[in-house]
Amino acid sequence: MTPRDTDHAPAPPPAKRTKTEVIAIYGKGGIGKSFTLANLSYMMAQQGKRVLLIGCDPKSDTTSLLFGGRSVPTIIETSSKKKLAGEPVEIGDVCFMRDGVFAMELGGPEVGRGCGGRGIIHGFELLEKLGFHDWDFDYVLLDFLGDVVCGGFGLPIARDMCQKVIVVGSNDLQSLYVANNVCSAVEYFRKMGGNVGVAGLVVNKDDGTGEAHAFAKAVGIPVLASIPADDDIRRKSASYQIIGRPGTPWAPLFESLAAEAAAAGPVLPAPLDHDGLLNLFKGEDVGRDVVLQPATMADMCAAEVVARPSLEVIYDGA
Repeated sequence: MTPRDTDHAPAPPPAKRTKTEVIAIYGKGGIGKSFTLANLSYMMAQQGKRVLLIGCDPKSDTTSLLFGGRSVPTIIETSSKKKLAGEPVEIGDVCFMRDGVFAMELGGPEVGRGCGGRGIIHGFELLEKLGFHDWDFDYVLLDFLGDVVCGGFGLPIARDMCQKVIVVGSNDLQSLYVANNVCSAVEYFRKMGGNVGVAGLVVNKDDGTGEAHAFAKAVGIPVLASIPADDDIRRKSASYQIIGRPGTPWAPLFESLAAEAAAAGPVLPAPLDHDGLLNLFKGEDVGRDVVLQPATMADMCAAEVVARPSLEVIYDGA
């Protein structure tokens, strides 16, 4: 090679990251997973990280918040259209960027026309065809609906597709019930030879009553962040504003969450039984003083039950 050739030699490509950390975020519908993830991914990107955000909730609301209310074509929807047209799906059809965050939505079937879990599986199969395992990111964040317990939504835990899980919950029984179910799923698949653990709990809409913190302590997972029940957050989230931006009043909260999410190791939780979950709350809050009263046949028929002769045929010698 001559000196002139050397002057124009292309720079070597940057070294590929040795390991992409995949984090799956679960929680009850409406608890604030998408809000948390959109702001967390934005802050991580502003800190110089390469971040891919994948919405895995049929509502497709993760990217809507990131893109200021704009919806993006979902992978499942795009795949169907392209297949009918006889065309392949390209990255630019389904992946979009904002200020350093790469984002896409798996999507799901129309209401009553298919299985959401199966849609998740199909979506990830397509991602693999698009080269998912060769992509170069520091973090891949997956937004999963936690209420649904079918196999598709448990895919990252069941198949070791992520290294750790973050649960979003609040100080209410239903969200902690879902969080406990997620911990149970992690425990089950660890017993089956899996490696996924729980990084911790994000307490959203924290009103200070303490049940979510008590839950985290009881199951043995850390609290990564407490996002207060603040009207400013509520209004900005409702109008699709990112609050996790450097220089804003809420920046320190999401800077801390980004650091905690990155540093937290996957731990094996100890999920509670139903009574243990109820015991986190006051009796009057969850109805523990209610006594189960067995029903009788007379109750079911709303009248006196008349004994009827049996029509069973009994054979001699039987």
